Amino acid sequence: MDGVLVYNNHHPNIGMAPFETLYGIIDEALEKVRVIRDRLATRYSQRKSFTDNRNRTLELDVVDQVYLNISPTKEVMRFGRKRKLSLRNVGIYEILQHVGEVDYELALPAEIASVDPVFHVSMLKKFLSDPALILLVEGLGVDEDLSCEEIPVEILDRQVKRLRNNKVITMKTGKAE
Repeated sequence: MDGVLVYNNHHPNIGMAPFETLYGIIDEALEKVRVIRDRLATRYSQRKSFTDNRNRTLELDVVDQVYLNISPTKEVMRFGRKRKLSLRNVGIYEILQHVGEVDYELALPAEIASVDPVFHVSMLKKFLSDPALILLVEGLGVDEDLSCEEIPVEILDRQVKRLRNNKVITMKTGKAE
């Protein structure tokens, strides 16, 4: 038997037959893929339930009024303001019609007529009018010519606070007698 190679399906370096090695590696890879898919599905369902709990669908009617939610973008002029000073919620607009499942058409003023009037529900915030916040003109003492009586004020206390390089002046006032 000298010089004759006997093949017994056993590789001495890996301790198993070559086909077992190949199929073993494939089985391990498939098992890892299954574990990754299960973990991704679990994470997706957790994320979906979190989002569903936080984001309730906004139910709007045609007669409702809404704010338009915009996000300030760097170097972009939106509704007359730039960057930090730009508004988050603009206007109070009336809903004209329901377009599609989650889109609404708004009655926009002539100044922003170039903007498409159809918006996704995520860009809208319902306007809730609170009658307690409405001030009546009769109680303010405003005359018919829109003037009012001036009431003299006395400065009771004055303080100057120093904050680094700035001075902040605070005053306590009251009615003059």
